[in-house]
Amino acid sequence: MAKPKMKPLDDRIIVEQKKADEVTAGGIVLPTAAQERPTIGKCLAVGPGRMLETGSRANLSVKVGDELCYSKYSGTEVDYAGTKYTVIRETDVLAVLD
Repeated sequence: MAKPKMKPLDDRIIVEQKKADEVTAGGIVLPTAAQERPTIGKCLAVGPGRMLETGSRANLSVKVGDELCYSKYSGTEVDYAGTKYTVIRETDVLAVLD
């Protein structure tokens, strides 16, 4: 996917959510309303880091291209140029997946 033309501020990260499962392991087809919100996505853009009291910026431990696992109800969903993104804070990231 192309990089969005959005630049996150401070310690925020723009994530493209992985598609929700439409079929259960047992083969049951789930309607859209019953699908769980994905908690895994790909990092598309990162901010410069939060401002510290010393006036410098904290380094982010996430980089563009990382696959992330994040809190279920974290962030804000944004529809930009016909594509849905989630903007989350670095503190909401639980793990970077290999």
